[in-house]
Amino acid sequence: MSNSSPATLPSTARVDVSLRLRDALLAASFTADGLLDLLGAPAYAALARSETVPALRATRGDTALESLVRLFLLQQPVPHARVTGVLPVDVCVEGGWLVRTGGDEVAATVDIRPYGGPGGEDWFIVSDLGCAVGGAGGIGSRDEGVVLGVGGASTTLAGITVRAPVGAALDLGTGSGIQALHAARHATRVTATDVNPRALDIAALTLALSGAPAADLRQGSLFEPIEDDETFDLIVSNPPFVISPGARLTYRDGGMGGDDLCRTLVQQSGQRLNGGGFAQFLANWQHVEGEDWQDRLRSWVPRGCDAWIVQREVQDITQYAELWLRDAGDHRGDTAEYQARYDAWLDEFEARKVRAVGFGWIALHRTEAVEPSITVEEWPHPVEQPLGDTVRAHFDRIDYLRAHDDAALLAGHFRLAAEVVQEQVGLPGAEDPEHVVLRQNRGMRRATRVDTVGAGFAGVCDGTLSAGRILDAIAQLVGEDPVLLRDRTPAQIRLLVEQGFLEPAR
Repeated sequence: MSNSSPATLPSTARVDVSLRLRDALLAASFTADGLLDLLGAPAYAALARSETVPALRATRGDTALESLVRLFLLQQPVPHARVTGVLPVDVCVEGGWLVRTGGDEVAATVDIRPYGGPGGEDWFIVSDLGCAVGGAGGIGSRDEGVVLGVGGASTTLAGITVRAPVGAALDLGTGSGIQALHAARHATRVTATDVNPRALDIAALTLALSGAPAADLRQGSLFEPIEDDETFDLIVSNPPFVISPGARLTYRDGGMGGDDLCRTLVQQSGQRLNGGGFAQFLANWQHVEGEDWQDRLRSWVPRGCDAWIVQREVQDITQYAELWLRDAGDHRGDTAEYQARYDAWLDEFEARKVRAVGFGWIALHRTEAVEPSITVEEWPHPVEQPLGDTVRAHFDRIDYLRAHDDAALLAGHFRLAAEVVQEQVGLPGAEDPEHVVLRQNRGMRRATRVDTVGAGFAGVCDGTLSAGRILDAIAQLVGEDPVLLRDRTPAQIRLLVEQGFLEPAR
């Protein structure tokens, strides 16, 4: 492994240079939409897989946009004369964004990746050279302190985060500043922390180049940089959650034993949340022999918080070790060294009796409820991003159900959620279906089996009649005792409300 240091970064103090560079990039259509138009969908998608050949072939011309793609996204030296009319070259060299190479060429000192904001904003994510396209791509074999650009985890967290106007937001472990950039759209004040000082500098560059307000940047691990009396309305973190032997790579390895870093992050966040605030994380957790993984995660939830924890994927320990060994590029090096590192991972898991590792989302909501709600579930199926509104609606429904006993539930009015369809499953030609399924085409895209009463109830819900009156009508229709039907149906109504098939109308 090379011990060479990463390149010197552009000056974070020269915001004026960042703004001039931003103007030049926008003028040349160096944006997410501009890249898609130039490269085409196949080459654009290939970049996410760390494959640059299609993009190199698509930028063999001499237009301004092609030159910028080669310079900032593909890290190819470009003749000085080709970019003189596109960029303020001398100013960018002075500010550290470019360096002169080979006499008549210039090269970028950092990756710059166009990134479309949720409101149509043209943003730019800055990262270390070689880290913007396709994530790490073996970058760990070059240097341990590099800062990555946009990856699947980053966009996943950004998509599931609740986006409501807030006073104070905290991005813990900011990396290249993606979550802080998103938070700046709806938070009055953004604080961003990272254990890696280089990450803080790059986050500042990302915010400046994107035209976003500056964040309060602080160095330190977990909540160490936060004052004792500081609290937040929103806390987000894409932490270094990889469960590994040691902390070789700063951008991914937590440095604590097993899944202790994720557990500590979740447990300590509760006291940092204001009432009604949200904390949202990506995490890995161990599946330990003789222990229920759901109980393990329930034990992480801090007091005073509702929680919704979704396991999206599970890998056995060999799959998990191989994934992250490849992420670091270890499989491309010395075979004996690779095998030794692989063996060390398995030794670590064996010592902790770990049989598999789960990955997913953790969302907390600060509540004053006497008995907070903790939902832990496995949902590996496709979902519709962004899910921020879905997350907020989940906790709203939990509040509603907690405040309504069965009598209040029957007096309530409900609407069928948007784009819920009914499917009937059974043998062809059969008089009655074997079972009925309600399926969502939005959000979590859940499906749930219901009986004929549940299906009929959901189909009638338009907010006009109370639940009790609907059940009375169904009882008369099917010849059932309305008292018995009212007694046995609230549990099914609660499930349909909790999972988002039904929404309280008023």
